[in-house]
Amino acid sequence: MDKDSVQTFYPIFQDVHVMIFIGFGFLMVFLKTHSWTSVGYNFLIASWALQITILISPFWHDVLNGSFHMIELDIPKLIIGDFGAGAVLITFGAILGKCSLMQLWVLATIEIIVYGLNEAICAGKLGAVDMGGSMYVHTFGAFFGLGASFFFSPKKSINDAKTAASAEGNYISQLVAMVGTIYLWMFWPSFNGALATGSQQQRVMINTVLSISASCITACGFARLQLGKLDMEVVLNATLAGGVAIGTPCDLITNPGVAIAVGASAGIVSAWGFLKLNGFLKEKIGLHDTCGVLNLHGIPGIMGGIYGCIAVAMAGEAFGDQAAIESTFAMVAEGRTLSKQS
Repeated sequence: MDKDSVQTFYPIFQDVHVMIFIGFGFLMVFLKTHSWTSVGYNFLIASWALQITILISPFWHDVLNGSFHMIELDIPKLIIGDFGAGAVLITFGAILGKCSLMQLWVLATIEIIVYGLNEAICAGKLGAVDMGGSMYVHTFGAFFGLGASFFFSPKKSINDAKTAASAEGNYISQLVAMVGTIYLWMFWPSFNGALATGSQQQRVMINTVLSISASCITACGFARLQLGKLDMEVVLNATLAGGVAIGTPCDLITNPGVAIAVGASAGIVSAWGFLKLNGFLKEKIGLHDTCGVLNLHGIPGIMGGIYGCIAVAMAGEAFGDQAAIESTFAMVAEGRTLSKQS
């Protein structure tokens, strides 16, 4: 990499690294009987997932392209490694407190193999643009974890009173977890814009700040209306939903009001999920989602994908510059229409 590229990517890589190891690590400390284990597992497994993502993700791209070459290491590759680690940590949130270190290690390895293949097909072959990882990181990690959760004693976690009680937080553990939430909230614009450059990076930062700020307000407002007070589970999680939902369209939206609307809707839906949907799914299908990854990552991730489709379809009007559109969508530069890209 040249000197200018290093100066562009290195500060953002540091921010993303902080999110993975401090943000996710301390957010998972909320379990009152699992705090040390949570942050320790997060530290170790994220380090492993980061390294194997750097190898596996380019490998699948080479397989699908039918040609193999030496993997070159640079700062963007490290950022891609952090993205893979983020997907694994989202999965970890669904089974937190119910798995051993070796189970998590094996699960993380399997997940990165499938994660790399999914990303290579969607981004490489289909040309789907997902700058902030709403689809590739958040939705994938959430539903992989939810699927895995059915194999980690869900009935015991729900029905056993002692086990169920240990899956809750207390004053101290939730206070420490708030450190993780604040770190994630602060550095989310860097996560979404880690691989963006130039004016694209500016759009990502502005849209993400507006969206995640809106989700913080609406999530807290929804909890207040429903309960008459702020709910700690909502504050720790749903306030971040705007960062997830804006991930796919974060480099495509050019109207600040739209970014605010995306974040506001995600905050409401996520808060509703934590307050209402969690209990319903636990009762009806036996889903035990320790950290509520469905409501923070899964549903907002799907929303992000849908908003991304709409943003792509309207890119011609929003950008007003064919060169900018073609630099954003490689397949459009090769002749694909925006409707097909959407």
